[in-house]
Amino acid sequence: QVQLVESGGGLVQAGGSLRLSCAASGRTFSNYAMGWFRQAPGKEREFVAGINWNGASTHYANSVKGRFTISRDNLEKTVSLQMNSLKPDDTAVYYCAADFGRSTMIYTTPATYDRWGQGTQVTVSS
Repeated sequence: QVQLVESGGGLVQAGGSLRLSCAASGRTFSNYAMGWFRQAPGKEREFVAGINWNGASTHYANSVKGRFTISRDNLEKTVSLQMNSLKPDDTAVYYCAADFGRSTMIYTTPATYDRWGQGTQVTVSS
């Protein structure tokens, strides 16, 4: 049974940075793509960034492109999201997710993903 545990959220001022981490346990981590999503109050869960099995391919939402960077360490079984130049609109609960069905393709639809972490709150003050 794969478990995903996020960490690294918090309160930061606009323009600041945070680094989120997601630790995976169980199933062979390098076999599947990973994604980061976020959900703000009253809004649907939205794709933020995704990475394929070996980190060679990444994909970002337009809203975070150039500010956020996703990476993974298959030996440590972690996936990270470096967030720079944060804006108040980035405030949300951030979730990491695993797509067991795909290793090379990165999908942006939440329903594609099979396992989710519990989420970590990111709050950006203006």
